[in-house]
Amino acid sequence: MEYVILAVVIAVIAVGAVAGLVVSGRRRKELPPKSTATITPPAAPAEPQVGEEAAPPREEPVKTVEEVELPAERAGTVEAEPEITPEQVAEAPAVEVPEPTAGRLVRLRSRLSRSQNALGKGLLTLLSRDRLDEDTWEEIEDTLITADIGVAPTQELVDRLRTRVKVLGTRTPDELRALLHEELVALIGTDSDRSLRTAKHEDGRPAVVLVVGVNGVGKTTTSGKLGRVLVADGRKVVLGAADTFRAAAADQLQTWGERVGARTVRGPEGGDPASVAFDAVKEGIAEGADTVLVDTAGRLHTKTGLMDELGKVKRVVEKHGPVDEVLLVLDATTGQNGLVQARVFAEVVEITGIVLTKLDGTAKGGIVVQVQRELGVPVKLIGLGEGADDLAPFEPAAFVDALIGD
Repeated sequence: MEYVILAVVIAVIAVGAVAGLVVSGRRRKELPPKSTATITPPAAPAEPQVGEEAAPPREEPVKTVEEVELPAERAGTVEAEPEITPEQVAEAPAVEVPEPTAGRLVRLRSRLSRSQNALGKGLLTLLSRDRLDEDTWEEIEDTLITADIGVAPTQELVDRLRTRVKVLGTRTPDELRALLHEELVALIGTDSDRSLRTAKHEDGRPAVVLVVGVNGVGKTTTSGKLGRVLVADGRKVVLGAADTFRAAAADQLQTWGERVGARTVRGPEGGDPASVAFDAVKEGIAEGADTVLVDTAGRLHTKTGLMDELGKVKRVVEKHGPVDEVLLVLDATTGQNGLVQARVFAEVVEITGIVLTKLDGTAKGGIVVQVQRELGVPVKLIGLGEGADDLAPFEPAAFVDALIGD
């Protein structure tokens, strides 16, 4: 029994000790620690001691206006404004002045050298033979057909040459050249109206020119060159980039226009060509232009046929008024393929004139005759090179001169 009482007393004492320790710990946490450091009051700001700013101001004599020297007077000269070099100024591109179109074909006659050798000199060589037998006349026919003059025009020309050679009796080089020149000019024709209707109408509406043709014939380039031809003839021109289905076609045409100061109306790539053509004519009317030149699409990526789209372009443009010119661009190197293209286009739009390109790089200058016979439409312009002013109005006499040479 005594042991039990002793154990209880010991337990009570242990519990009391533990409780005292807990209370003592809590009190220690609650009381902030005593600090023995002393608080020093802030010192008064010191006076600045930087150079002359800290020193008391000194009295100095005040100078009058006459006594004060200017920087330029100290140097003895007045400094000039620095000059601005041309490289520092972004100059606007100069507008080019196109070469006059009058007599341009005469100046470009050397470009027909290949056609001249194949057609003109070949014929003169054959006609100069001592004896013009049937074999010689067959060679003359072959030369003309090879030059793409066509079978019917060739037979017509040979018959007239045979008759006139018999009548002349003698065949000096000068006589043969004059004879051949006269017959070729007659074959090409001189009674056709080869002028371009590009003058402004009496009511102030600009003339509208559509340029049509398949891609690959140089249609957009020809449109740009034609714009230069019109500017050279004194026309104010607005260009319409309606070939919206060929990448960079609008950029190419705009570059041509900027060179001669002609504005280009364009639309989004892949947009409606008829809409662009309509806007171009509308802008031409607003600006008082003489001529609106519209470059049309040569192919489409949609299910709509090219000819249907071209017919739509013409109908939409005619809401402003009738179209004055529809120029078909043909590649002279394509020969019969070019004639097939011409027939297809002629079924859709009323072609008023033909532009033959790349005549400088072909021996088939006779296509001038054949294409006119097939379509009943005159050749109005020919391309004789890649230069900006290598598009020339077609002149039959000058063309034949270039073919047969001096």
